[in-house]
Amino acid sequence: MLQEESDLSLVIAQIVQKLKGSSLYAQLERQAWASLQRPEIKLESLKEDIKRFFKTSGWQKKLQNAVYSELSVFPLPSHPAAPPEHLKEPLVYMRKAQGSWEKRILKSLNSMCTELSIPLARKRPLGEQKELLSKWNEMGTDEPDLSLFRPVYAPKDFLEFQDSFGLNPSSSESERHPRIELFENEHVRIGQKVLAEQDSAAAQQYVRQGSPTALRAELWALILNISSQPEDILYYEQLKTNVIQHDLLVDSLIYKDVKLTASNDDYYFVFEDYLYQVLLCFSRDTSVLSHFAYNSASPPKSYIRGKLGIEEYAVFYPPNGVIPFHGFSMYVAPLCFLYHEPSKLYQIFREMYVRFFFRLHSISSHPSGIVSLCLLFETLLQTYLPQLFYHLREIGAQPLRISFKWMVRAFSGYLATDQLLLLWDRILGYNSLEILAVLAAAVFAFRAVNLMEVTSLAAAEAVLADISTLKVMPLLQIFLFATVT
Repeated sequence: MLQEESDLSLVIAQIVQKLKGSSLYAQLERQAWASLQRPEIKLESLKEDIKRFFKTSGWQKKLQNAVYSELSVFPLPSHPAAPPEHLKEPLVYMRKAQGSWEKRILKSLNSMCTELSIPLARKRPLGEQKELLSKWNEMGTDEPDLSLFRPVYAPKDFLEFQDSFGLNPSSSESERHPRIELFENEHVRIGQKVLAEQDSAAAQQYVRQGSPTALRAELWALILNISSQPEDILYYEQLKTNVIQHDLLVDSLIYKDVKLTASNDDYYFVFEDYLYQVLLCFSRDTSVLSHFAYNSASPPKSYIRGKLGIEEYAVFYPPNGVIPFHGFSMYVAPLCFLYHEPSKLYQIFREMYVRFFFRLHSISSHPSGIVSLCLLFETLLQTYLPQLFYHLREIGAQPLRISFKWMVRAFSGYLATDQLLLLWDRILGYNSLEILAVLAAAVFAFRAVNLMEVTSLAAAEAVLADISTLKVMPLLQIFLFATVT
């Protein structure tokens, strides 16, 4: 009991510390001072009167949402005596594997620099800055020569690395069973009420049943505690200025990725300009570095020329600490359907990334981490479709070889957008990525009859090459009910 209280105190202290540096804290302070001028605030009951004022004026709800938002990403408290790296990842072999993977990515990036004789970063000449600024909203029309650039890695490379480290599945993880209910007018009415209340926790509970299309953008923003304040728009503009002024090697990787993925996608090609804007700004955003406190990964470092290994000459590269891989832009593409104002779209994506998506390309023991998702997927298949599982293994078509790319991209680019957004509703609603593994197993179950007839990996891949016509919720419903009964 004492330990629990001590853990809780630690979490409270850390959240208070985090909020003290936020713009909300400054606003609350200003409101508290302003409220002293109000006639209903009396000196003898000052504390209670101010509390009452915050409640009736809606500021208490804003504070609650901010605390709830911090709790959603907060790691579970570790033992006070535990070393700080345990906060990032408690298992030594996971830390070791992630460290080796990071070295491999950096080696790939540095060898590309050497081969192409391109610096990691350079200041753009004034003429180039003006040109980029003038075509900021139509960057898709620009066709730089990217033929020599290659993705630093693709999901396939990541899977092969996990295999080589012996990280792929052998035992079970817990599974969530989302309740699936039909949308009716009543559901929309409740959704409107939830939005009127402006309560993040209620919104999160609500989207577990799926969000009505018309309310989704507002509900997700409420769950993620995103409200476009003037300072947020200003911050986005500062990032944009940084893009205009400095050219980074990762810019070419971003261009190349958008051209190879979203630009060739029937749903997302129209958002090409948005994708460049959001991803180029994201690469410069140093606030993203804060998520490395609870991410098993560490941001890559670069050293000023001639100062290799001397820590005071080290800088994080790229500034946000995230090296994009093949398919990275597909984390942003579906959000373009919901948000059309660039700074709002940017904020939503950044929050989705630091809460969820980073777990899909880093090695950790977290239940929503990619290693656990692989484990859950294979366990579900082995338990509920043993014949199919062993048949595919026997013909050299390891199921994970096919499903891994779906899970790493959270199914973006594989499902129709309306279906993908229903899936992401559940990720937000349950604050978990485990549903990705459940859906991957459900897809195999749905195509099981055809898969039992294939005799090679190529044939199995052909059966599952196009899953864009599948309906997510009926598929999950059939699979989950079949496994429960």
